[in-house]
Amino acid sequence: MKTQILIAAIFFSGFVFAQEKSDTLKTKNIEAVTLKKQVFKKQNDRFIYDVASSPVAKGTNTFNLLKQTPMISSIDGKTLKILGKSEAVIYINNKKSNMDADALIEMLKNTPSEDIQKIEVITVPGSEFQVESSEGVINIFMKKNRNNGYNGTLKVQNEQAYYNNPSTSASFNFRRDKLAVNTNMSVGSWTEREKYRLSNGNSTYMNESYGFNDDPNKNVGGSINMDYEINKKQNVGFTYNMRYNKSFNSVLDITNTQNGILKNRTVNNENAQTRNHSFNVNYEVKTDSLGSKLTSNVSYLWFNRDKYSINETFPFYADKDNSYGAFKQWVPQIINNYAANVDYLQKTIKGGSWLMGISYNNTNTDNDTRQDVYQSPDFVNDPNQTNHFIYKENILGAYVTYERKLNEKISGKIGTRYEMTRSTGEILGKTGFTRNYNNLLPYLNLNYAISEDHNLSYTFSSRVRRPRFWELNPSRTYFTPDNYTQNNPFILASKFYNQEINYMFKNAFYANLSFNYAGDASGQIPLQGTLTRPEKDSNGTVILDSDGNPKMTTAKFLRYIRTNYGNNKQLGLTLGMNKAWFKEIWTTNYSANLVYAVYAGKVSEDPTSTPNPGQAEIISPYIINIKNLSFSAQFNNSIRLSSKKDWFLGINYFFAGKSKAEIGEVGVRQSLDINVKKIMGNWTFLAEVYDAFNQNFYKLRGTQPDGSYNNMTSFEYPRIFSVGATYNFGNQKLKKTREMKSANDAVKSRT
Repeated sequence: MKTQILIAAIFFSGFVFAQEKSDTLKTKNIEAVTLKKQVFKKQNDRFIYDVASSPVAKGTNTFNLLKQTPMISSIDGKTLKILGKSEAVIYINNKKSNMDADALIEMLKNTPSEDIQKIEVITVPGSEFQVESSEGVINIFMKKNRNNGYNGTLKVQNEQAYYNNPSTSASFNFRRDKLAVNTNMSVGSWTEREKYRLSNGNSTYMNESYGFNDDPNKNVGGSINMDYEINKKQNVGFTYNMRYNKSFNSVLDITNTQNGILKNRTVNNENAQTRNHSFNVNYEVKTDSLGSKLTSNVSYLWFNRDKYSINETFPFYADKDNSYGAFKQWVPQIINNYAANVDYLQKTIKGGSWLMGISYNNTNTDNDTRQDVYQSPDFVNDPNQTNHFIYKENILGAYVTYERKLNEKISGKIGTRYEMTRSTGEILGKTGFTRNYNNLLPYLNLNYAISEDHNLSYTFSSRVRRPRFWELNPSRTYFTPDNYTQNNPFILASKFYNQEINYMFKNAFYANLSFNYAGDASGQIPLQGTLTRPEKDSNGTVILDSDGNPKMTTAKFLRYIRTNYGNNKQLGLTLGMNKAWFKEIWTTNYSANLVYAVYAGKVSEDPTSTPNPGQAEIISPYIINIKNLSFSAQFNNSIRLSSKKDWFLGINYFFAGKSKAEIGEVGVRQSLDINVKKIMGNWTFLAEVYDAFNQNFYKLRGTQPDGSYNNMTSFEYPRIFSVGATYNFGNQKLKKTREMKSANDAVKSRT
């Protein structure tokens, strides 16, 4: 692979030199061209969806608009994927979002689609993008105009799922000569109800749990962006983003059975708050008339999540093996990130572009987890699950890329990114680690415009996926006392190699062939096992047998631990089209994805667990040897119902067939969504129903070679009825604030 990349790089560099020499010896004739509106087109390393030229982008929000963008899908209404597999990183005006994942989705759902000019989909991002693993980039460009004045948008929406969930948002834009200001604010409440059925065991033992989770959320979010033009060459900007989420009185109520016999009931009550504040100062100076510029950023990010819960288990039959138990848990997380970067874009007379930069990120996380267990008549501290974890990470990055259109048919981009990571983690008073590693991450893109109707490109990239900061916090989230998820501070970074071949026909039909390889791949692996320990009475006193020795008791557990397991390979094929029919009365966006995946590895120990003296823990090795072919498809339709272009009907369908991954087989998921919208001047009214037949829920089946199994069904009441109204006021031709790229973009997706 490295040899192929080197040969391609030498060939590309030689071609550049020969072409530039040729360009100096001949004069180019300027020929007349005919402009033609292209809603969807391929340009170098990205696909461009011209939203302003599409009838789809009327009267909805940005999240729904993204779901109808070619190559983008969302199966759960919470995350976005590219080509049905790659996680999407959101950029707005070339600037990575400042928000955590939940706040970002909330912001997109509260941003009117009329504010969007175009959307870029970059399936394999270049070296200049701060992304990880096989992530793709969705770059959203807001509309820009030059007139002084103000404008704004007011939006109200009400969604009826299991509970009723209202929300309101407002944005205000102001421009006066050299100063531009943009602000937005949103408030809303959302109560989720989720129904669970969990089972695990083997041929001789079966544990089953069923119940529900009610999770009420109140959200407040907003931002302010200011940009001042010092002169025609220099600009300075400031950005502030905030989000507050409050989730009090969240209740998880689970009934447990063993071998078909009622055992106990577990009730978990939780209060949680999340605060996110980020600041960025930006300075930009244009260095020549070709478009070259120097950009610098200094950023600060503060993230805080406080979570307190009490977990109680009530027995159906009180006996020595089935008694009341409880524990309290405090899981706070504080993240401080300081970052700076400098980027320089150099345009050449021959039409090439050099882009180079250097960045520095310093991150400190503080996770002071405490757990107390009930020992009659009070709670006492559990030292095994009480951990004060301090993590420090420094990343120094540098990149350089060169992009050039060699002639009317061939263009390309080549680059590399170097990242030096230094990190330390310490569970105070227990253990710690130091990790230092360097990564050289090459990138190559070659684009061949065969003709006006045909375009072919090849892209290679390598990336690193570092663990998310919350994954490192050594805490547990409980379904029941014996069924829980376990984070892992010892998880390693994974290395990814991504390749793609793209073909586009008439800017409407496309095919994408991809191959992805991940080494030291990680996932949430279900580990089953037994823990044997001395039996205690309700006062916490060890019970002795007739010989005076501790009486031992054995309990089974199911532990979903985030850990490295081995490697995975994925070969994917996507066929799609985006086209308007019958004079744009009917607009279609169809795609089908076929993925062949191979997962291989083994997990036979839990690095986060150290049994106390006198205890014994036995874990059943989890074997991963999966070869799987899966299929998914989406069909989005927008139909104009009136000649005045004020009534529209949307019919969208998503299907995902059975697929296997590290943790087992995921069942079929599908959703039929229908919406009707009416545009009346500055008003837009929208009525929608999502998943009309309640088919979009999660079902997992996992079986090991030794016969042990782990099954889970999660039903989130996916059918949602929604009505909303949007009002646009003021001068609709304002120029938005200048786009700015934050220095700490690289860490925000990891909060």
